[in-house]
Amino acid sequence: MFLSDVEGEEVLLPNQYLTDEMQVDDTIRVFVYLDSEDRPVATTETPKIIRNEFASLQVKDVSEYGAFMDWGLIKDLFVPFREQSVPMQIGEWHVVFLYLDQKSSRLIASTKIDRFLENDRLKVAEGDQVDLLVWQKTDLGYNAIVNQYHKGLIYHNEVFRDLKPGDSLKGYIKKIRPENKLDISLQKTGGEHIEPSAQLILEELKKADGFLNLSDGSSPEDIYKTLQISKKVFKKAIGGLYKQGIIRIADEGIYLL
Repeated sequence: MFLSDVEGEEVLLPNQYLTDEMQVDDTIRVFVYLDSEDRPVATTETPKIIRNEFASLQVKDVSEYGAFMDWGLIKDLFVPFREQSVPMQIGEWHVVFLYLDQKSSRLIASTKIDRFLENDRLKVAEGDQVDLLVWQKTDLGYNAIVNQYHKGLIYHNEVFRDLKPGDSLKGYIKKIRPENKLDISLQKTGGEHIEPSAQLILEELKKADGFLNLSDGSSPEDIYKTLQISKKVFKKAIGGLYKQGIIRIADEGIYLL
């Protein structure tokens, strides 16, 4: 079957994607790419990545020309050697960027992520919630792709959970430093975070018969393991509860009054 786009151009939809419900003049959503013979073809399958976006994909094969990744379509996604920051191996997962190669008119992927990130014109502000894709571990922390557009950094001392390249999660713009460098926090900052954290601590105290073995001296890891909040937020929250006369703080932990 041939499809016609809004400009009247025709593209082939192979029979394997046809259904009994499809009728002439129906409008359907497809993804168009070049097949192995450089012909434009359409598919009703949904790719795991689209043009000018980032995603974490798995390597299916490696040849003398480059690597091939699983992106959810019959034809694998090509990553030439020139676009590999490190040599790829079968079975590995890598964060890649998908773009249209002007020389071949083909969609290809690259692991040289820095080239495709833009911080000169920021589309975020301090305090904004953002979508993150972790792509690299560094001495300072984790580099993350912010909203599919910017580069941000999550510092090691801001992380209280296991992170690895390819993880997708929510975060917040903690600070914008000179040259538009973005510091990212995995939890809200400011006073608006104290209230729900205090409520969380109260709920955990009630579940634990009025005592939690957590205090100012507890490690950040122990606090996060129990409450999924940072030590800084924990201290502010229990400080507020203490001032309100709701809890008692002792060396061994906190008590519900």
